[in-house]
Order: sequence, then structure tokens, then C-alpha cells
Amino acid sequence: MSHSAEPLPMTARRSGPLTGEAKVPGDKSISHRALILGALAVGETRITGLLEGQDVLDTAAAMRAFGAQVERLGEGEWRVTGVGVGGFAEPQGVIDCGNSGTGVRLIMGAMATTAISATFTGDASLCGRPMGRVTDPLELFGAQVTAREGKRLPLTIQGAADPLPVRYKTPVASAQIKSAVLLAGLNAPGETVVIESEPTRDHTERMLAGFGASIRTETTDEGQVITLQGRPELKPQPVAVPRDPSSAAFPVAAALIVPGSEIRVPGVSRNPTRDGLYVTLLEMGADIRFENQREEGGEPVADLVVRHGPLKGVTVPPERAASMIDEFPILSVIACFAEGTTVMQGVHELRVKESDRIEAMATGLVANGASVETTPDTMTVHGKGGLTGGATCATHLDHRIAMSFLVAGLASQQPVTVDDGGPIATSFPDFLPLMRGLGARID
Repeated sequence: MSHSAEPLPMTARRSGPLTGEAKVPGDKSISHRALILGALAVGETRITGLLEGQDVLDTAAAMRAFGAQVERLGEGEWRVTGVGVGGFAEPQGVIDCGNSGTGVRLIMGAMATTAISATFTGDASLCGRPMGRVTDPLELFGAQVTAREGKRLPLTIQGAADPLPVRYKTPVASAQIKSAVLLAGLNAPGETVVIESEPTRDHTERMLAGFGASIRTETTDEGQVITLQGRPELKPQPVAVPRDPSSAAFPVAAALIVPGSEIRVPGVSRNPTRDGLYVTLLEMGADIRFENQREEGGEPVADLVVRHGPLKGVTVPPERAASMIDEFPILSVIACFAEGTTVMQGVHELRVKESDRIEAMATGLVANGASVETTPDTMTVHGKGGLTGGATCATHLDHRIAMSFLVAGLASQQPVTVDDGGPIATSFPDFLPLMRGLGARID
């Protein structure tokens, strides 16, 4: 999907039981990191299972612009010939990261300690999102940043010629901030240290270790302390990308709320820093089994077997938010089909995602018959065992909002329409055929 495509309305209708196997795409977070670390290694990295959504394709294009060789060999199979830490060349054009906050923030970190200049932009949604939370620590390394008001894209970074190592405590729980600082630290001398008060997804640390960096994580009174030794020679690695638990959440949710459903979702990442939704669903009484648990590419994975059944409302504690930050929109849908109240705490980060996801979900759910209350940091859904449906929901160029409302429509009394399903291609390009293959009525 191009970033300027015309709106693509979609409608989901009440469906019969969903059955079959849902092979969801590769993990988006790991796909971005595999391309970037492959570009920073010396030699050839082979990647299998790469998510070929637009967000990740934009990161692949960016790595080419910085001088790495990036080739697609087949479906999900890619080869990256890297230039080494500090080896990025200055790109000739502007780096367009489309809709991807992860992509742009990680790439900015990866180039900020090399003496080159790069200008970054994105679509209307990305250009409205705050970048200061990443550019502020990058300036501590010695990078110079020129940006629009509010530190928003488009912005230009002049990388540090003589970077300094940094010790940085993240102001909010964000794997993007942590990862940007660690990637910048690769080309700084000495030790770069990131301190997190709450642990966030650890794909960057796992993959850095796999590529040969010296990195350690300790739990102290300050919080979680990650220490990276700068200027390693990263060694190319085969990367097998597990299936994305955030993408799996949509067919899983659909099976939980559509009566009579039973589906299997193979090879899904069970990384404990990404597992908050599944912990919450089990607390709600969801019928989910984790079979064939194993490790692939340094990540724990399992096959999920999911059946429809009764659900009850729960309270999600704030310390769990970082491990399920992308899943709150679909959880708010599931909560409408539960009995009782679900309270989601610690969700302030959702207000600065692709859209204000709290406001977008609350508005759309209320229009479809839900009872929802919000505060700056909480979302409360009073579950009544279902939704009436019948409304059209604004997606605000946000793929997860679009998919969440389409899943809602599969079990609502009346159809649910989204104003634009086009952005779904950024993270889950096969969403429609996959869901239809299970029996979902979406058109």
C-alpha cells in the first residue's frame, strides 16, 4: 500500500463459527531489528519469516539508503550484507518511514553516532507523533537535531563525529527509546547504559547478544539496568523471525468472541516482555492452550489453540502495560463481550501511538453500543456480553484500530464498518484473506 492511497472502507458482519489455522505474519518488532542489525554487521545475514508489511519494507529501503545491500530472495526470506558498526554512508535522499514509529526511532538511533546527516519523514500520522523522547537522548551522544515545532517529523539528524557514551534513564516505559539509545551506543566508545523503571520488550537486547555484542541486564534498586559495550564487530547471524503475538491477537480475539469457534495459531512468540495480553486473557477465563512450546531464533514460541467460551471482566495492573501496549485496542473489544467490568490501567502511552488509541477506541465502541469510561491513564469497559454494532468507526490511519473494530463486527448484532482499512497493510498485509479463510465475513 502506498502512503497516499485512497481510503478503503471495510465492513465486518456477524459470522458463524471460525475454524482452521491462522498463520499470522512474522513479528514486526523483530523484523525491523533484524534488518537494522544485519546492516550493522560485517557480512551476510539471512532472515526467514520476515514480515513483509509496508512498515518493514520501509526499514529495508532505509538500510539500502545507508549503504547496506538488502535483497528479497523469496517469501519472507531476505539477505542483508552489512557495512559494520559506524559504516553507514550518508543517504542521498530523504528517509521515508511511512507509518512506522518503531522504524524511524530505531533507524535514528542506529545512525546518530556516525558522522553523516540524514533527514527523516513519514506519513501524516507519523509526522504528528512526538520524536523528542528519542532525539533528546541522541543529542547526549553528540548528535545535532533540527526539527519542526514539537520535535516532530520531518527532522534532520547530524550524527556525532566524536560520540560520547551515555547513561540514560528512560522517562517512560518504551522499548523504542531504549532500543534507539542502545543502537546509538554501538558506535560510541566505552559503556552505554540504559535504565528502565519498568521492563519493556527485550528483542533488541536478545538480538544484539546474538550478533556478538557484549550486553548485560541487571535488576537493581534503580530498576532494570542494561549495559552495552561500544564498538563491537557485529557478526552476521541467521535470524528466524517468530510469528507476531500482536498480530495473533486479532484472530485469537475473534475466536474468543464468535460462538462455536476453535482455531489454531502456530509458532507465536511467547516472549515474556510481549505476553501481557495472553496473561490477561487467561485471567478473564479464556480457553487458550499453549502447545509445542519451544525456542526459535532466541525467542520462546508456542502453538496457540483458542476456543470460544464465557469471559469475565478483570483489572489489568499498570505494571503489565508495557508487555501489551499494542494489544489494548483489541482487549477493549474483547472486554465488551465479557461479563462485568474490565479496567485497563497505565495506558497513557496509547495516546501517542499512531493515533490516540484510547480516544479512538472509546468513541467507536460507544457508537456501537458499549459502555466505556476513560481518564488520561485508564480505560474502563463495562462488559455486557456483546455489542449492538451498526456504526462506522474512524481509524485515524491506525492499523490496530481498524483491525480491532473489524473483529468486533464479527460478533456484533449489526455490521461494523471502518472508514479506512488501508493502513492494515503496514503490519498485517494478509489480514483479510487470513480472517476470511477462518470464516470471517469482512468485505
